[in-house]
Amino acid sequence: MTRPAEADKRLSTLDMAASLVDRALRAGAEAAEAIAMEGISLGVSWRLGKLEDVERSEGCDVGLRVFIGKHQASVSTTDLSEASLAPMIERVVAMARAAPEDPYCGLADATLLARDWPDLDIEDTGVPPTAEQLAGLAAEAEEAALAVKGVSNSSGAGAGWGRSGVALVTRPSAGGGFAGSYAGTSCSISCSVLAGEGTAMERDYDYTTARHGHDLEGATAIGRRAGEKAVRRLHPRKVRSQAVPVVYDPRVSGGLVGHFAGAISGASIARGTSFLKNDMGRSVFAPGISIVDDPHMKRGLRSKPFDGEGVKNGRMMLIDDGRLTTWLLDSATARQLGLVSTGHAARGTGGPPSPASTNLYMEAGCLGVKELIADIKQGLYVTELIGMGINGVTGDYSRGASGFWIENGEIAYPVSEITVAGNLKDMFLNMTPADDLEFRHGTNAPTVRVEGMIVAGT
Repeated sequence: MTRPAEADKRLSTLDMAASLVDRALRAGAEAAEAIAMEGISLGVSWRLGKLEDVERSEGCDVGLRVFIGKHQASVSTTDLSEASLAPMIERVVAMARAAPEDPYCGLADATLLARDWPDLDIEDTGVPPTAEQLAGLAAEAEEAALAVKGVSNSSGAGAGWGRSGVALVTRPSAGGGFAGSYAGTSCSISCSVLAGEGTAMERDYDYTTARHGHDLEGATAIGRRAGEKAVRRLHPRKVRSQAVPVVYDPRVSGGLVGHFAGAISGASIARGTSFLKNDMGRSVFAPGISIVDDPHMKRGLRSKPFDGEGVKNGRMMLIDDGRLTTWLLDSATARQLGLVSTGHAARGTGGPPSPASTNLYMEAGCLGVKELIADIKQGLYVTELIGMGINGVTGDYSRGASGFWIENGEIAYPVSEITVAGNLKDMFLNMTPADDLEFRHGTNAPTVRVEGMIVAGT
């Protein structure tokens, strides 16, 4: 159930978007769409037993995009007064008349629009936490971390809560179009600490985030894990440069899936700037690997009932048994490619939408983590990556890394100041997932082993 006050607020936001569209059409636009986003957030930070900061924000942002033929223009504002909105509407219509032609712009195809959608349970309608309650969670996490033997200092702990709402209205001058709204909440606990002394200190962290407060992991567990991770990293060694299997911990393996999503974005495909641009229908991952995007995941961190253009969305298999099945498309990139939107339009208020994934994940494999590394004589287990050395055109991959060295199938000792390198096309084809998939982030993957990568050390 939704509390009456919340429902009233969402209704007024939807009405505001509808009013902007109506006024734009009366001002001369041939079609228009408006999006309104409102949000509330509360967060605290805590360090060494003291409250450091309390931050609260509230606001509403609206965006209006209008079309005149194949010309479009967008404006946005946080000033919702009539004195601001009236000239903004006139201005955006004038901008559209003067804008260069874009043959692919326009509202989403009416046949693709969502007419109903499921309850995704992404809004926690319970009483929001107070600053005092959030501070208590942050303090609990830090206390647990500092109690771990070897932890010497704290970078701080934090806890937060937020609620956001989205209302979207689209309409051509001939009538029809789309109108819908939804809201979601999020909450989190985090902790970061240091272990060791002097120049031999190491830092690590842990956190939990969820749509509903009671789905969060306990603050004590978060703090304890942050402390234990920091201590495990003490006294790292360097390794010589060599080609070995590299195993990605789940907190970094999702990045590999994220690189794949960027490579199949309709914008990259339409521009011809993706290393996968010619691989539709081909096997681009190892056999048995499947990658899914699911905007309708219950309580998913990136769940949404419809996309940023009002198009119906749903669960899609992007990789099926290693084979690439689709691009991620919004309406404009779909038109440019002669295809149909896949319901992946994402947007803010400041401009047109662009394609993006939602709850993206690689399905779990069959091997336990111990089995995955049991036959590795020499290898690297990565827990942290640094930098963004990814070439989206060629797939070349090079990133700073730290983690643990594997010897004879066992984690042997911590390592740092190394680089892992390869090419994503080769990495995808030589990848094996473990069975430990958990949904902790927006993009998730289990522990993943990649054969034959270059580890650059001393």
